[in-house]
Amino acid sequence: MTRKGEILIMNIHEYQAKALFSQYKIPVPRGGVAFSAEEAATVADGLDSPVCVVKAQIHAGGRGKAGGVKLAKKKEDVSDIAKELLGKILVTHQTGPEGKEVKKLLIEEGVDIAKELYVSWVADRGTGTVVLIASTEGGMDIEEVAEKSPEKLVKLSVDPIFGYQPYQGRSVAFKLALPKEVIGQWAALLGNLYRFFVEKGATQIEVNPLIITRQNALIAIDAKVNFDDTTLFRNGDIRNLRDLDEEDPLETRATEHGLNYIKLDGQIGCMVNGAGLAMSTMDVIQLAGGAPANFLDVGGGASEETVKQAFQILLSDPNVKGVFVNIFGGIVRCGRIAGGIINAAKETSLNVPLVVRLEGTHAKEAKEMLNESGLNLIVADTLWDGAQKIVAAVKK
Repeated sequence: MTRKGEILIMNIHEYQAKALFSQYKIPVPRGGVAFSAEEAATVADGLDSPVCVVKAQIHAGGRGKAGGVKLAKKKEDVSDIAKELLGKILVTHQTGPEGKEVKKLLIEEGVDIAKELYVSWVADRGTGTVVLIASTEGGMDIEEVAEKSPEKLVKLSVDPIFGYQPYQGRSVAFKLALPKEVIGQWAALLGNLYRFFVEKGATQIEVNPLIITRQNALIAIDAKVNFDDTTLFRNGDIRNLRDLDEEDPLETRATEHGLNYIKLDGQIGCMVNGAGLAMSTMDVIQLAGGAPANFLDVGGGASEETVKQAFQILLSDPNVKGVFVNIFGGIVRCGRIAGGIINAAKETSLNVPLVVRLEGTHAKEAKEMLNESGLNLIVADTLWDGAQKIVAAVKK
């Protein structure tokens, strides 16, 4: 899972996205997934094309530039390429310096490329529409195209009440000056992508590149799909595609306890209830001169056990040099939060500074509990006061 603003996003692999594409009649190259060099050779043997593409499967973009996409000019080379890639740590602009280990590969047949295009559907929460972004500059970073050649991007907003209409796809095709032989395919493909987007609760579908073959056929030779986790309850087939190997172990553990947790690079662990308050807390820590080590929302109805688990997850991160708890007791009583903090701190042998700010329901009683707990902690009066105190304590 990853977080975009207040939305928790589930990522899937390219081979999984292409299997879903096939269900929606979106053309993709023939191929299969492999977890070993032997399986990779077997998949290649079953393909018609003598040329194969071997692609590392990780939850990150930029695989090609990092050496994670290789061309095998003959099938006999697939096994050696697979041995080279499996177990390799790929470092891309999206993985961070630690990179990601390649544990699986997608083996696909080569295709005869005449032209590369870019297509994506994304949710625009500001306008409440689904937006199509298309360009003739496929294969390039779309951000670079938008910056250097914005005239090569075509955008189309689709009102979800009326949905996508084929004439809209044809209009975009004319603006991109696509060959007349592919316009019908193009309009149908956009419609299938849109239907997939809406029915499966996607937040983004990106095909880069979508290619036109020399035989004037459209084929999606790449696929990137993300899903809003709030839609997964009605899409069990999508939920089952989650790959825990690609996620931080602490994030996985947090999910098991109903916590929204995203690991960051700072030193101050944050425990907050409510996504908006959590984002504000992170901002104030930065303003005070510190850096948050995580986003952690324990939710509005957190129990003492939930708080205890959240606290233990924070302290399991070796980068955390201090913890700031900022809770507003609306639905949840502050005494419940205080009890969870006290129990967790005692069980984990707290050895980093702890600052707690509690406001709302039974806040006075909760502060008394903390002061009488015998723990080495600091009780703050305001958010700014708490942020300053935890930053100062960590710097000491």
